Amino acid sequence: MDTIVKEPAAPLSAEKLAPVFEQLETIIIGKPEQIRLAVTCLLAGGHLLVEDVPGLGKTVLAHALAQTLGLEFRRVQFTSDLLPGDILGTSIYDRNSGQFHFNHGPVFTQVLLADEINRATPKSQSALLEAMEERQVSVDGETRPLPEPFFVIATQNPLEQLGTFPLPESQLDRFLMRIQMGYPTKAAEFELFQGEDRRKMLARLKPAISTGTLLEMQQQVEKVFASGSVLEYLYRLLTFSRSSELFKTGISTRAGLGLLHAAKAWAMVHGNEQLLPGDIQAVFSAVAGHRLQPVDGHMTAEQIGKHVLESVAVD
Repeated sequence: MDTIVKEPAAPLSAEKLAPVFEQLETIIIGKPEQIRLAVTCLLAGGHLLVEDVPGLGKTVLAHALAQTLGLEFRRVQFTSDLLPGDILGTSIYDRNSGQFHFNHGPVFTQVLLADEINRATPKSQSALLEAMEERQVSVDGETRPLPEPFFVIATQNPLEQLGTFPLPESQLDRFLMRIQMGYPTKAAEFELFQGEDRRKMLARLKPAISTGTLLEMQQQVEKVFASGSVLEYLYRLLTFSRSSELFKTGISTRAGLGLLHAAKAWAMVHGNEQLLPGDIQAVFSAVAGHRLQPVDGHMTAEQIGKHVLESVAVD
């Protein structure tokens, strides 16, 4: 008598994420990969940079993520006259008490939308460096922790547009992933034309999971098993990027760890408890595309990712 081998059940986290994706896909039409990458980035404890021309749903994606995940949301419009204190907060003198009181800035939230981040000056851009890396803010000699989870979603207009300040490498490196929304398909755009205004739909969104569940899933990412052979494959990708004459600099160790965490989160999102090379390949372009600068010519993140992945054998 033959033994029936059952497929292992999907982890509980994958089941709980199903309604999250279902709700997000009712708002962001025809962009399942971008939605999954955004959720993966959050589960991996990273920050997300969304780059594209205005009007393709970058801001709507940020709003929908925050409301679907039940997280506190604040938005900062980055402009050339924005000051660091407008983001972090400032101390104000109270005459009655004779003391300074700190007024918390919008950075003290769970999801911060830094809208059009490259329209602000480098001084204001750098105000987010400590917050994104250390999950804390130091102002007036005092360090204040940020809420958990803390997730920055920044939107960026193409650099060729007027009035933009390119993000320095140190700022870019704080973003675990960079994605592009892209123009919708004909079917998706027709659905948007004929459907309800997305901002009205946003107002009715209810949390699909609790904050506690989300924090628990972030901790579960670390438990996804990575075998020695998969880690060897990851190392070969890093080594190729560092030795290739095509790029100015290779992927750093910190970025390599970020790639590993993102791949584990992708695996968990798709119900896998063990990391596979395909999980690394799925997130590679989003993680490495903005970190690898070609020596000559212009390459998109997808072209960069494709070149590296095709150049490094899995086995």
